Amino acid sequence: MQLFTFWRSMATFRVRIAMNIKGLKADPIYVDLLKGHQAAPDFRNINPAMAVPALVDDDGTVLTQSTAIIEYLDERWPSPPLLPTDPAGRARVRALAQITVADSHPLSVPRIRKYLATELGASDQQILGWGRKWQKDGLDAYETLLAGNKATGTFCHGETPGLADICLASHCTGTVHFYGGTIDGHPTVKRIYERCMADERFSSAHPKRQPDAPPTI
Repeated sequence: MQLFTFWRSMATFRVRIAMNIKGLKADPIYVDLLKGHQAAPDFRNINPAMAVPALVDDDGTVLTQSTAIIEYLDERWPSPPLLPTDPAGRARVRALAQITVADSHPLSVPRIRKYLATELGASDQQILGWGRKWQKDGLDAYETLLAGNKATGTFCHGETPGLADICLASHCTGTVHFYGGTIDGHPTVKRIYERCMADERFSSAHPKRQPDAPPTI
């Protein structure tokens, strides 16, 4: 397998965690989003959306979008599972994941930050504030849904990490390490995040531990 990746990509961070949990390996192909490598014709042939991650399986199957890739891996390699077996549980986990994947993260990816700067004239500080706002809104939703549900356990859903925890980990990492925010006001979120990051399968996938991360990070 080949994984098209960028160290700072929170979406690729999610896929790396899932692959670690499954015990899978992929050859990394680095796509520097800050230098615009995602617009190169060769990569656009892989993913016309010009975004990472993209996963190319050994049979040539090309997959894009982090949660689609993660669910593909979960179906091909079902143990350990990343989603509950019951329909209500699966729906809950997917809904939690979408707080990050659909509601918060898309509003602060490089192409959005670039648009805010070049088309709307936003300053670096305004762009940072923009990202923090959507990150915090997501954290507020996570905290309410997790703290108030009996299905929440050691992790977002029960006693083993899954899709919701993968997405929560990327959300918190982005908040703390790239937007200068805090999760201290979200105790349930913080507890689960710290438990996740104590797991080498999560921590080794951290953006700052990737080979293409700048040495000063």
